[in-house]
Order: sequence, then C-alpha cells, then structure tokens
Amino acid sequence: MVEPKVADTKPMVLALEPGPYWWCACGMSATQPWCDGSHKGSGLRSHPFEIAERKQAAMCMCKRTANPPFCDGTHAKLD
Repeated sequence: MVEPKVADTKPMVLALEPGPYWWCACGMSATQPWCDGSHKGSGLRSHPFEIAERKQAAMCMCKRTANPPFCDGTHAKLD
C-alpha cells in the first residue's frame, strides 16, 4: 500500500459549516486539508464525510489518524 505524504505535523483547526466535505487522505492536495484530486493514480482516495451542525474540528494533516478526517494525535509519534 502507498503511504500518504505528511502535509503537516500538526492539525489544522477549522470552523466547519454543515454540509459535505472531502478530506485529502493522500497528503498531495494543494488545497489542504481538502481533496483536489491529486491522489488520482496513487492508489489512495479522498475521505468523504458530512457535518450535521457547525463545529470546530482539528483536521488531521499527517494523514495517519485512526479517526479520519480528525486528528487523533498520531502526528506526535512521527519521526
């Protein structure tokens, strides 16, 4: 399996409005943390999710979270 690129070693905290989102899981998107299609051909794909009500969220930028698309602290364990 292809390893995703680490986009950053800390989460991106955002205020999310209700609606659908596509989180970049490959780390190659120029519009982090959102998918721009850069994963095509990599064997990786975006992670769709939906927000029901406005909330602040820490989006995973290391792309190794066990709770995609949200940060679970995994970035602190990276080399």
